Amino acid sequence: MDDIVKQAMAKWPDVPHCYGWLALDARGNWRMRDEQAQRLGLPGDKLTNAALVGFIVRNYQHDDRGCWYFQNGPQRVYVNLETTPFIARTDPAHGFVLHTGAPLEHVEAAFITEAGELILQAGDIVAQLDDRDVAQALGAVGMAGKPLGDDALLAWLEGGTLAAPATLKVSGSDVPLRKMDRDALADRFGFRKVPTPAG
Repeated sequence: MDDIVKQAMAKWPDVPHCYGWLALDARGNWRMRDEQAQRLGLPGDKLTNAALVGFIVRNYQHDDRGCWYFQNGPQRVYVNLETTPFIARTDPAHGFVLHTGAPLEHVEAAFITEAGELILQAGDIVAQLDDRDVAQALGAVGMAGKPLGDDALLAWLEGGTLAAPATLKVSGSDVPLRKMDRDALADRFGFRKVPTPAG
């Protein structure tokens, strides 16, 4: 957290929290949602100012309820999540990189939803892979050390069974790949997609 943010929090400890104005979309874009966007259920305007985006990233965290927020000086600006608290992209140097710019290291598990969304878990970090990178990543899905192939993967997603557990090759290691209902992600990983005031 930035020092200037810590100082503002100490100076003004009782500033009300803000809800609904900031969102993280499924491609890792921060979106500002004005009153019209909120009223009409629109995604909001994509933030492109590098300094502002960097400030949000440095001060992005969660509370004990699993609600993610950006600490904007003395005020918590809670973030509506389109999918997961982090979005990952493929990266030739690191394997995967988060929307924050940090490498996603030590991936220990992967999950695939009924819609083909790929979710990566590394410790407390849960990240959905940007949909533009899913086809590339699915080429690394295997079973018993061999590529699984598109037809077998699709049959498995549609309810079929595999002769051995599916894996995703990440940085040379086979990581377990399991199916998961997309509606179960938030409960499984303990985050809230749409934060609301406590009480």
